[in-house]
Amino acid sequence: MDLTLEDKTRLCALAADERKALDIVVLDVNAISAVADRFMICSGTSDRQVKAIADAISDALAKQGEKPRAKEGYQQGSWILMDCVDIVVHIFDEETRAFYNLEHLWHQAPRVEVPEISSAATSALSTQAFLVEEGELL
Repeated sequence: MDLTLEDKTRLCALAADERKALDIVVLDVNAISAVADRFMICSGTSDRQVKAIADAISDALAKQGEKPRAKEGYQQGSWILMDCVDIVVHIFDEETRAFYNLEHLWHQAPRVEVPEISSAATSALSTQAFLVEEGELL
């Protein structure tokens, strides 16, 4: 069964959320990238959690008859990239995510809301906490 982009986005985000991924962000990069229609970015607190998030996403896709075209970085566990054709999933440990800061790199891409995920509410809080720590006004 072919999943729609909306269904695949929701499936990947919910699978990550079930494994307690932090700050799940989905960006619509369709207008600015030929690589994919969307990027999903999230974090884990350890390499084990990062791998567990990737496994959960792979398992959720497999249950729908799909699988990632490619998966890179799994052995290291600090940044796993999953090419799911129309959505590219980036799963980072917190330090690596902060270093590469893909949300800033792709800041012109609109965010896609996935209201069912529990980390949707914490993402805005984390951004505010970061701005306060950096000494900028909100």
